Amino acid sequence: MNIEEIKFDTSGLVPAIVQDAETKEVLTLAYMNRESLGKTLETGETWFYSRSRQELWHKGATSGNTQSVTSMKYDCDKDALLVLVNPKGPACHTGAVSCFTESVFEGQEKVSSVGADSYAILAKLEQLIVEREVQRPEGAYTTYLFEKGVDKILKKVGEEASEVIIAAKNRDAEELKWEAADLLYHLMVLLVEQKLPFNNVLDVLIERHNK
Repeated sequence: MNIEEIKFDTSGLVPAIVQDAETKEVLTLAYMNRESLGKTLETGETWFYSRSRQELWHKGATSGNTQSVTSMKYDCDKDALLVLVNPKGPACHTGAVSCFTESVFEGQEKVSSVGADSYAILAKLEQLIVEREVQRPEGAYTTYLFEKGVDKILKKVGEEASEVIIAAKNRDAEELKWEAADLLYHLMVLLVEQKLPFNNVLDVLIERHNK
């Protein structure tokens, strides 16, 4: 990327849309100046410019939730950036996976049951669980699990694992798919409780696959 081609605004900034390279979920909208863009290209991790503090900031420098850049593109007008990243944790300061959690309009969103895009439901599920841990809405089952604590969550993971084993031993595919889904859900609740992003688990699988 040639920085000289980027059209910065009158404040010397360019908007940067940050997107998860795997799930394609939009994580945040931030701003870069010439220096932070240069640092991003140099280090391979996202650097931004804070308009409120008027200073550079390295994403994850204090929280550990860094973002490794996999690619960067600019639009046809060269006045906006699209940054694809592998996040090491939540993108939002609230603890949510994405900064975009509040809905203005909700149409008939449906996750496809076929193809690689269907795996995006795992990222959506993780984001919802993170939001439940932060917001603790009354009456939600996930809230109940977090309020009961890690021992309760571990007990449920064990129970659901046993149910998976029973369904498999009985050769009951219909029951197995439901029990496997329950196990995945409770496992993801445990990962959130332990502050371990699901992407870290995927990184292990990728590392093993590449050996």
